[in-house]
Amino acid sequence: MTTRHHRRRLTTVFVAVLACAGLGTGVAGADAGFNRGTPGADGAGDSYYPQDGNGGYDVADYNLAINYTPATKQLIGTQRISARATQSLSSFDLDFSGLTVDSIDVDGRHAAFTRTGDHELVITPSRVLRRGEVFNARIQYHGVPEPISDPLLGDNGWQYSASGGAFAAGEPKSASTWYPVNDTPLDKATFHLAVTVPDEWGVIANGRERGTTKTANGTTHFWAEDTPAVPYMTTVAIEKWQFERSRLANGTPVVSAYAPGTPDATKTAEAKLPEILDFLSSKFGPYPVDAAGGIFLAEPIGFSLETLSRPIYSGRAGNVGTIVHENAHQWYGDTVAVDKWKDVCLNECFASYAQWLWSEAKDGKDLNARYLSQVATASDNFWSGKLYDMGPGNEFTAVYAKGPLALHALRNTIGEKAFDFVLKTWPALHRNGNASLPEFQAYAEKISHQNLKGFFDAWFYGNTKPAPAYLYPGTLKPTA
Repeated sequence: MTTRHHRRRLTTVFVAVLACAGLGTGVAGADAGFNRGTPGADGAGDSYYPQDGNGGYDVADYNLAINYTPATKQLIGTQRISARATQSLSSFDLDFSGLTVDSIDVDGRHAAFTRTGDHELVITPSRVLRRGEVFNARIQYHGVPEPISDPLLGDNGWQYSASGGAFAAGEPKSASTWYPVNDTPLDKATFHLAVTVPDEWGVIANGRERGTTKTANGTTHFWAEDTPAVPYMTTVAIEKWQFERSRLANGTPVVSAYAPGTPDATKTAEAKLPEILDFLSSKFGPYPVDAAGGIFLAEPIGFSLETLSRPIYSGRAGNVGTIVHENAHQWYGDTVAVDKWKDVCLNECFASYAQWLWSEAKDGKDLNARYLSQVATASDNFWSGKLYDMGPGNEFTAVYAKGPLALHALRNTIGEKAFDFVLKTWPALHRNGNASLPEFQAYAEKISHQNLKGFFDAWFYGNTKPAPAYLYPGTLKPTA
């Protein structure tokens, strides 16, 4: 994400029923225990957002069909979820905000449901789901979606454009405003989307285009994201788009969409995307997603966002620096997602430093001089910003300005060779998974053969100006 302020996969468990007199009682007892079941947790355990996400199951795929009418803002949806129970479940929760649920079935059987809190949808299947069992849930719903208001970033989730179109974007939550979801970074899933809109409207989403079909209600547009995605990285945008389509040198499809009135300068910047992805691949390893492109809004929303494979950009942010930042997230933040929201520096510090690396390689920027200049003018308030465990609501603050300074200091501490190796291999090491900042510290220590406790305490875990030993490592020397 860039802001205007800165600018377990599916497995099958086979249960053998042994018709042996000596073992019959034990098997029956175990089966009875499964049948009792317990409710899945109503949160995923993140201390910042304890009710976001849910426990007791792991989603493999969302297969979502929506019918959207721009004139009335009415959305009608059918969500099909393929998942595996990670415990014996008497009930389980999904995150879902505002919209009216019409019916739910689990494995083709009617399921009871209730709504609690501001986004909990509690589903009780007709029978207990056993641990390890693969199940399918279908939720039918309708209504007029409403965004979530954030005091720093403005609206998040489903939003409306002045033209009458709509789009979905937001972090740390967005998806629950337009479809039922396990809204946690810990549960990535593939995402398949069919969107029916009147013929004059276009649709863009994550992943690859899968064609269109004419219907009585307009045109249905099919998109498929087969790289597992964190829910907030999913998006759809409905507008009278101008599309540009091409392919990267390796055949990866590129689709970019521009809202009416998009400046030519923005299109010129996006034309550099193949060069940008080649550059980022040289730093972070091969491009890890199955599609590329960008969604360029007319609306000047409070952020741009690294939606998987196809970032979505504020109407005020169509520039090369922002495009570098959001695409760097495809490695740092998307294919490797945070373990907890306190680890968000792993997303934003690295994407922000990618902009530094681009300016160094493409514009001849002296990064040591840039670093020393910023250190020399930094205020006490600047140094008080934390890069780890900064507290809920503070995730998207210090990481953009202090974050790249910390990484440049790390580069000078462990040396170019070790730093380059860490940057390039970390995304592959945790591909399609999650990671924490302490894990990154341990990896940097392993590769550099250095104890970095003092450095990370000073830069990432502390909230004061680092001591000179950590502020001016290697070739970084204070100016007179």
